[in-house]
Amino acid sequence: MSPQKRATVIASVVATILTIVKFAIGVASGSIAVLASAIDSLLDTVISVFNFFAIKKSEEKATDRFQYGKGKVQAIAGVIEGTIISLSGLYIIYEAINKAINGKETALLNSAIIVMIFSIVVTFLLVNYLLKVAKETDNLVIKSDALHYKTDLLSNGVILLSLVIVYFTGLNIVDAIFGLGIGIYIIYSAYEIIEEGIFILLDHALDSEIISEIDKRIKQHPKVNSYHWLKTRTDGTNNFIEFHLVLEPDMKLLEAHRISDEIEEEIRALDNKKRWIITPHYDPYDDEDINNGDIKK
Repeated sequence: MSPQKRATVIASVVATILTIVKFAIGVASGSIAVLASAIDSLLDTVISVFNFFAIKKSEEKATDRFQYGKGKVQAIAGVIEGTIISLSGLYIIYEAINKAINGKETALLNSAIIVMIFSIVVTFLLVNYLLKVAKETDNLVIKSDALHYKTDLLSNGVILLSLVIVYFTGLNIVDAIFGLGIGIYIIYSAYEIIEEGIFILLDHALDSEIISEIDKRIKQHPKVNSYHWLKTRTDGTNNFIEFHLVLEPDMKLLEAHRISDEIEEEIRALDNKKRWIITPHYDPYDDEDINNGDIKK
C-alpha cells in the first residue's frame, strides 16, 4: 500500500472514532459547537474514504482510453472535498443561529470539555502525520486532507474555549457565537482546496518559479540557439511540458535527441517527487512569430 493510501486509511479510522464520541456528547449536551465538530468529523470520514479511492484511481497506469493517466482524479476529489466542507460550514452556521434565537442551554459541560481535549490531542497527531506524508509525496489529496484536519484542530481549540467560557459564566449564547465563527472559518478554509483543484482541471501553468528555472536550463545549453512555445501544466502528480528547440539546421537527429535528453534530465531534477512528461520539438529556425497569436501572455 502506498504512503498516500495508508494515510487516508488512518485518517478514516481516526475520523470515525472522533465522530462517534463527539456525536454522543454533542447530542446529550445540546452544545452546537460540539455537534458541529461531530458533523465535521463525520464528513472527514466520508471524505477520507473517498480520497482513498481517488488516490487509487490516480495511481493507475495510462491506458489506451486514458492515455495521460487519471491523475486529475485528485483535483476532482479536492473540489468535491472543498464543496462538502463549505456545505458543512453552512449547516453549522444555521444551527448556531437557531440556538442563539431559541436560547437552548448546554448540559454535560465537563464531559464535553474532556471530549474536546481528547479530540485536539488526536487531531494534532493526525495533522502532523498527514503533513509528513504530504511533504514526502506532494500529493494534492493528502495536502487537502492535512489542511482540512488542520482547520479541525483550530476549530476544536475554539470549541474548547467556548465550552470553558460557558462553564464559568453560564452564558449559553457564547456557544452559539463560537459555533457561528467556526462555520464561517470552515467555509473560508475550503476556498484554497477548491481553487487548487479547479486550477488543475483547467490546466493552469506550473508556478512561475519553476517556469523560470526551466527557462534557465534550456537557455544555458550551449547547443541551443533559442527556444519558444514553452507550455506547462500538471495533474497533481505528473508535470507536462512542451517546448520548441531551435538548433542548427544541418544537425543530425541523433545529436538533437542527445541535447534534449540532457535538458530533460536537468528539468526533472527540479522536483524528484513529480513524474515529468516532457515533449520537445526541434526547429531549424525560430518560427515563433509565425504563430505567435496562439498563446496569450
